[in-house]
Amino acid sequence: MDSRGQEVRPFDVTHRLVLGIAIPMTLGFLTTPLLGLTDTAVVGRLGQAEALAGLAIGAILFDLIYGSLSFLRTSTTGLVAQAFGRGDNREQQAVFWRALLSALCLGFVMLGLSPLVLAFAPELMTNDPAVAEVTRQYFGIRVLTSPATFANFAILGFVLGRGQGVLGLTLQIILNGTNICLSIFLGLGLGWGIVGVAWGTALAEVTGAVIGFLVVSRQFSAAYRPSRADIFDTAKLKQLFHLNADILIRSLILNGAFALLTRVGSSFGAVTLAANAVLMNVFMLSAFFLDGLAGAAEQLAGRAVGAQYRPSFDRTLKLTGFWSFAMAALVGLFFISFGQPIIHLLTTSEEVRQEAYTYLAWAALTGLAGALAFQMDGVFIGATWSREMRNMMLMSFACYCASLAVFVPVIGNHGLWLSLNLFLMMRGFFLAAMVPRKARQSFVSTH
Repeated sequence: MDSRGQEVRPFDVTHRLVLGIAIPMTLGFLTTPLLGLTDTAVVGRLGQAEALAGLAIGAILFDLIYGSLSFLRTSTTGLVAQAFGRGDNREQQAVFWRALLSALCLGFVMLGLSPLVLAFAPELMTNDPAVAEVTRQYFGIRVLTSPATFANFAILGFVLGRGQGVLGLTLQIILNGTNICLSIFLGLGLGWGIVGVAWGTALAEVTGAVIGFLVVSRQFSAAYRPSRADIFDTAKLKQLFHLNADILIRSLILNGAFALLTRVGSSFGAVTLAANAVLMNVFMLSAFFLDGLAGAAEQLAGRAVGAQYRPSFDRTLKLTGFWSFAMAALVGLFFISFGQPIIHLLTTSEEVRQEAYTYLAWAALTGLAGALAFQMDGVFIGATWSREMRNMMLMSFACYCASLAVFVPVIGNHGLWLSLNLFLMMRGFFLAAMVPRKARQSFVSTH
């Protein structure tokens, strides 16, 4: 027992445990780009530029809105991991039901708001009426299964909170694999085009949610079934709400930082803007690898806080930090070595290629610059230190804006990429500086 009367539940954090969570999660995340490539290839075979442009805008719109609302996944992971660390089976189930009910409610709210989105958002993103109409078709179908989309966030969050990385990978493969197969069958096989791609994605979300729910619910023991009072506990619902709100703000600021990057980059002309867009793929690919290790940090840090065992928390910091920087270094070396051939594949414009080569080193550096930030995000989410994570994001964004104001006028697009790397580094350093104090508050004497 600790000094507060809570049972201490020691567990070992090993390299194998960290990688056993991180590797399946990374593989699961890497299935997502395959989905985008498949949808693009299916619609691209129609030979209609409006359809391809409408798909691109619809997908961006969907990812922008729903990606910002993915806090359901991360908050669920942290809360389940802590209950798992305490050995509290009833609370694990209760967290799942709270998250699932929240997801369904959010999905129906999104359905209610969809007419407004469909009425105004497409014209904000394109001036071409034909492209806007395709965007409406695509988004209008996908939004119908919003409750299933958010339910998948809750289901994945529960699975990852229990450290079931392989199961998480399996569910991601089922979801994205079904999506790919249905998009090809409906879009090309039946000749439905963009409508078929949209229905393929929508039906895959429902399939993934149903299968995920059945798999997860089979793990529940009737002996630990939570009561209605447990599920609707006011204090626990309030904690979930605050967590979700803090993570949402953090996500919106992060999206704002990338939007600002694009806006400032557009002032350098179309060629530089296109080159920056190509190079952002380097950062996004680095992020997929680092996200897996951030997921391991979420689960293990949350479990350690729940178990009230500081040695496991400290070991989590050490091992996830080691693997995050090792992975970032490997990815950075890969892009330095093979970045030019990759750029060659991503664009046919020689002008854009040459411009991208100029700034390739900056893009390759983003993984190393952001390694600590990704790891710390995982630690803070798992430990449910969301308010501090939100505040440090605000501080980092303020410094990012100051950096843009100082460096962009002096060294142009180099200053833009320098500012992005500084933003990533500052996020990591600001969060890491808070860990000792927050850890002392979360862990008490275990003697």
